[in-house]
Amino acid sequence: MSKKEHIANFDPNGLAMNDHIYGLPFTADDAEVIVLPVPWEVTVSYAAGTAKGPAAMREASWQVDLYDPRAENAWQLGIYMREENESLSKRSNRLRKRAKKYINALAKGEDAKYAEDLAEINDACTKMVEWVKEEALHILNKGKLLALLGGDHSTPLGYLQALGEKYTQFGILQIDAHADLRIAYEGFTYSHASIMYNALSIPQVNKLVQVGIRDYCQEEVDVMAANGERVKTFFDRDLKHGRYAGKTWKEQVAEIIAELPNFVYLSFDIDGLDPKLCPNTGTPVAGGFEVEEVLFLVEELVKSGKKIIGFDLNEVAPGEDEWDANVGARLLYYLCNLMGKSNGKI
Repeated sequence: MSKKEHIANFDPNGLAMNDHIYGLPFTADDAEVIVLPVPWEVTVSYAAGTAKGPAAMREASWQVDLYDPRAENAWQLGIYMREENESLSKRSNRLRKRAKKYINALAKGEDAKYAEDLAEINDACTKMVEWVKEEALHILNKGKLLALLGGDHSTPLGYLQALGEKYTQFGILQIDAHADLRIAYEGFTYSHASIMYNALSIPQVNKLVQVGIRDYCQEEVDVMAANGERVKTFFDRDLKHGRYAGKTWKEQVAEIIAELPNFVYLSFDIDGLDPKLCPNTGTPVAGGFEVEEVLFLVEELVKSGKKIIGFDLNEVAPGEDEWDANVGARLLYYLCNLMGKSNGKI
């Protein structure tokens, strides 16, 4: 069937009748947005589970109503989620166990015994980054929009590198509890806590705007200072204190958007939200945003005329119920729609 036929034969008000994400009828060929799952969490330093996030969100997506007030008939955009790479998932599971042993030894000052493990883990993470870059370029070269679904926050680096081959300059809008500017945290070159430090090594990234940061160390403050105007951080504390003093979220959003260039990549760590919305995420931190606060920011970004060239959603870790995946699946849907709207696809 053509995309037109898929749309004509689909009931957006009915039950999900297939195992595609959101029960949508689209294929990889006729969907405008491709969701790339990356079930990887080798270097997580607190709690694991994020590698199960993509599969859990696919399942939770079947309960998501498709009406989106942000865009009429948004579902017609076409979203298709790729199947997970099983070998990547198995490698993550195997190396996560070794990484955990290494981290425990590091805490005891006995990490020298695990030097070979550390080297193998760093090599595997390098290969993961290369795989993501290759897959991202393949999808982008077909003229598709790409949403990367982690896994931990180390997963989108290859995607950012791919965008560096497509754009001369672009900015990153990071929604997160953590600054992620640590340098090779715990010895892992591609640690989830080092994603933004590594992103800054991409010359085409001319601005990093961090929003909601509330857990960070001196090393990261030093990295912010060393990068000058290239990094702008809106700390959770400062945003809240500003509102306590009478500033509106709309005014703060305008200040955030003003810091961004015309092409924007959104990197969304779910722990940027209030942890009541993501209690099983790897490193929850008190504070954070409500869902609609973040969506308002992204909607205003779209209205500003600045283009969302891609995004990732990561660190969703399902617990014993579907709550985290439920929140993640809805966010993923709305963000896909807003990216589509930003690119004139809706």
